[in-house]
Amino acid sequence: MSLKGKAYIMGAWEHPTRDAPDKTTAQLHFESARGALADAGLAFDDVDGYFCAGDAPGFGGMSMVDYMGLRNVRHLDSTETGGSSYILHVGHAVQAIAAGKCQVALITLAGRPRQGQGGRPGGGARPGQLSDGAPEAGFENIYGGSTHNTYGMCAMRHMHDYGTTSEQLAWIKVAASHHAQWNEHAFLKDVVTVEDVVNSRMISDPLHLLDCCVVTDGGGALIVTSTEVARSLNRPKVKVIGSGEAPKGPSGGQGLDLTYSGAVWSGPRAFEEAGVTPADIKYASIYDSFTITVLMQIEDLGFCAKGQGGRFVADGNLISGVGKLPFNTDGGGLCNNHPTNRGGITKVVEAVRQLRGEAHPKVQVANCDLALAHGTGGSLGTRHGAATVILERE
Repeated sequence: MSLKGKAYIMGAWEHPTRDAPDKTTAQLHFESARGALADAGLAFDDVDGYFCAGDAPGFGGMSMVDYMGLRNVRHLDSTETGGSSYILHVGHAVQAIAAGKCQVALITLAGRPRQGQGGRPGGGARPGQLSDGAPEAGFENIYGGSTHNTYGMCAMRHMHDYGTTSEQLAWIKVAASHHAQWNEHAFLKDVVTVEDVVNSRMISDPLHLLDCCVVTDGGGALIVTSTEVARSLNRPKVKVIGSGEAPKGPSGGQGLDLTYSGAVWSGPRAFEEAGVTPADIKYASIYDSFTITVLMQIEDLGFCAKGQGGRFVADGNLISGVGKLPFNTDGGGLCNNHPTNRGGITKVVEAVRQLRGEAHPKVQVANCDLALAHGTGGSLGTRHGAATVILERE
C-alpha cells in the first residue's frame, strides 16, 4: 500500500544552541519539542506518538515521554540507525499514522558532544574474549578504525576508481559556507575557498580539516500529523510523498565496495513511492558528516551517474541561486550544526523551511515545491543506515 500523502510535517524547529554547558540533554529534547509544537500550533497533550533514537537519555523513549509530560502517547518508536534515524522516523511516523496508531507524532533529537555528553559507547572485546556488545567489535576495533579514517578510506577509494580530486570535494564545503554566512546561528559563518579547504591540515588522507563537519550541542524536533489534523491547523502544509530506508554493512569484507552507500536502495524506493525523479527535485538536504558523504550520496540518489559526483559538485553547482542542485542552505553539518554528531533531523528542518519559503532570502530556492532529505547514520566505511524522504509543498 502506498503511503504517499498520508501525513504532513506541520512543525519543524532547530534549537539555536551550539554550545550548551548549562543545559541537560533531556532539557534540549524538551525545548526542541516545545519549539516544534509551537511552530505547528499544537500542545504537548496533542501528541499521541513519540519517536526518538539513541541520543535520548535514560531509557530512551520511556524516559523522555515521562520527562516531557506526554500523557497521551499510544505509539512509541525508538528505532536506531545513527544520524539517519530521524529521517527514517518521518517514514515510520507516516506508517503509524496511516495505520491509525497515532495522529500527532513528535520526533526529537538532542545532545551535548561539546560537553563530552550525548553518545553511547559501543561494546567491544579483546581477541578471544566473548562479548555481548557489537558482534563485530572484537574483529574490527583492534585495528584502530575511527570515524575519520573509515570515511577517508571511502574518499581514497573513490579517487582511485573515478579520478575524484580533493579540489572537487572542497567545492562541497565552499557551497555550505556560502549558505552558512546568512545563518545567524551557524557555528562557522566564514565563506571559504577551495584553496582554504585543500590547504587546511590533513585529518585522514585525503580528508582535510575543512572536509569534516562541525561538532555542536543542540537539537531539533519535527511534528508529523494526519491529514485531518493538518487541515485543522492554520500553518503551511508539507506533504510526505515518499520514503525509503536501507542498511549497508561490510559483510565481513566479502564483496565490500566503499564507493557507494545505502542510498542506492533507500533513494529509489522513495522516488518510486513519490512518483517523481531526481530531475524534479528543487532542493536537496544531503547528510554532510564529511564532504565525501555528500558526493557519494548525490551519485547514489541518482542526481548524477556513479563516478561523476566530482564533476557534478564542482564550480558552485550546489550553491543556491547559482548551481543546478541547491543543497544544505542552512550551512549543513559542515558549517551550521551537527547536534550530538547526528545531523538527520536538521536536514528535514531545512527542507521544510525551503518548501514553506521560510529559508533566508539569500538562499531561498525560487518556486521550491519539491524537496528531498537524505541521511546516513553510522559509518559510511563500515555499517550504516540510509533514509530518504521526499516532501512536497501543498
